Amino acid sequence: MSDEVDWNGIADTYGTPTYVYDGDWLADNLHALRSALHPSLEIFYSLKSNPNRGVYDVLHAAGARAEVSSLAELRLVLDAGTDPEDIVFLGPGKSAQEIEACVDAGIYAVVCESFEELERIDEAARARDVRQRVLLRVNPALSIAGSRLTMGGKPRQFGIDEAQVLAAGRALTGFGHAEVAGIQVYLGTRILDTEVVVKNTAYVLDLADRIAQATGIPLTAVDIGGGLGAAYFEGERELDAIELAKDLNPLLDRFASAHPGTRLIMESGRYLTALGGTYLMRVRYTKQSMGENFAVADGGTHHHMAAVGIGSFVKRNFPIALLSRSPEPAEEHGTWNIAGPLCTPNDTVAKSVALPELRPGDLIGVLRSGAYGPSASPVYFLSHGYPAEVVLRRGRTYLVRRRDTLDDILGRQSTHPELGRTDRRG
Repeated sequence: MSDEVDWNGIADTYGTPTYVYDGDWLADNLHALRSALHPSLEIFYSLKSNPNRGVYDVLHAAGARAEVSSLAELRLVLDAGTDPEDIVFLGPGKSAQEIEACVDAGIYAVVCESFEELERIDEAARARDVRQRVLLRVNPALSIAGSRLTMGGKPRQFGIDEAQVLAAGRALTGFGHAEVAGIQVYLGTRILDTEVVVKNTAYVLDLADRIAQATGIPLTAVDIGGGLGAAYFEGERELDAIELAKDLNPLLDRFASAHPGTRLIMESGRYLTALGGTYLMRVRYTKQSMGENFAVADGGTHHHMAAVGIGSFVKRNFPIALLSRSPEPAEEHGTWNIAGPLCTPNDTVAKSVALPELRPGDLIGVLRSGAYGPSASPVYFLSHGYPAEVVLRRGRTYLVRRRDTLDDILGRQSTHPELGRTDRRG
């Protein structure tokens, strides 16, 4: 995020709490990743990390394809002008409506997660007298250490076990309208070690060859997953795309040379957006409790559930900054607990974080918040609703999602007078 952002101006214009995304950084970061990695590897943006249309517009214009997992995400990327040949659809529990929408749109591939789903895709394509390309999501036998969430080597609801795919043999080529054309494997997420990414990719490419040989599928495409991480916490080191490319590119080059007709896909979400976002809040009150400083802000974990540290044994803070003013030179840094407006002790955005003295009205930002923000949080807890979302691009600000109003929050509820009648029986 640029050091020249007018945080006070953004707060005055759009209010708080607000998510702010640096569109210039998003585009530059994608360009840097694409430039570093082998030209045969296509980057598909995982909308689950941040499904905001403004964020996707920036990334799509910069060359990202789309990986979607819901009807709304599919509609969004199609409305944004994405070529259906640049869309893949993932998810372990696709509805009939989602499968039919994929076939109707003619997307590049549905990533299939079970043999039963493969039959349903075939049925939907047969009803339309078309062929639908399918990539099998394989649950690998291997589990590689180094990711914050390992997706392989265990019983999972995702994909089809490697052994089951290999045992299926030529039956996978026997569908009349579902064209099994390759595989997708996702071994882990939040990976910051380049060696782990390279090992994962080597395993997936070898597995693709073994499955093609055992089943006869053509390997039109291989999706190596992704899992590139973002460094949130103290002591973590950013994953360096240039360093990654040193060992990954030769591996991809050998595979591309051996399979010149195979499309190579990498999914990326968190890596593309996390560092480009800031959750902007305004301090409402400051207080002390049993010797500790508290700042109670207008934003909280209902918009930023990741700040709670779910899944971590030890609470670790996202980077926090005072954004509305420069601290006076004489001020001494103390530690602060940053809390939100929710009626739960879990609504603590940061604990014992070093900050200048905070005052009511100060703007504070939770940095590196561009991924898994409001869409991955309980935004309707206490009926607060969605925050505003803003994209900065080439010196201008754009409101890309307006803040929920009371009518937005309450208007979808239905009233039935009979529900409020007193039961006078007896």
